[in-house]
Amino acid sequence: MSKTGSSMRGKIVFYEERNFQGRSYECTSDCADISSYLSRCQSCRVESGCFMVYERPNFMGNQYFIRRGEYTDSMSMMGMRDCIKSCRIIPKHRGQFRIKIFERENFSGQSNELMDDCDNIMERFNMNECMSCQVMEGPWLMFEQPQFRGKMIYVRPGEYRSFRELGLSSMRVMSMRRITDSCN
Repeated sequence: MSKTGSSMRGKIVFYEERNFQGRSYECTSDCADISSYLSRCQSCRVESGCFMVYERPNFMGNQYFIRRGEYTDSMSMMGMRDCIKSCRIIPKHRGQFRIKIFERENFSGQSNELMDDCDNIMERFNMNECMSCQVMEGPWLMFEQPQFRGKMIYVRPGEYRSFRELGLSSMRVMSMRRITDSCN
């Protein structure tokens, strides 16, 4: 099976079983519900590009960033509690990166603008937490702990009034990293 997108920016192949066994589904664009094509997904191979994979349909639940490579057992390699249920392609970005982070939900409290990675917002900006953001340019990964650890969320240009709505149970972000073309 194949799902084609408007451009070949990335390609991922999902497999029903671990170690690339069982039926497969090839994807080159976002897929909100992989179970429409496979009964389950327990391994995948990224042939090009970068993707976010999600534990629930419609890009919900815990999410994981994956790049070109082989993922023989998504549950153990990524720490997933369940199999992959949806994926989102991360488009290539050339140009600047710009994000404005806010201490509180709904763009309130202290704010700071970044154009580069930040491994600890507490140390860099003296902010106890980051609970909303406005992404002006480029794709970013936001992490709930300093040093790019813990649960992550993918944000692209747009407004994010609350990280809780994106699946972070703690609702806050403590570090962030640009998704650069080096992964594509």
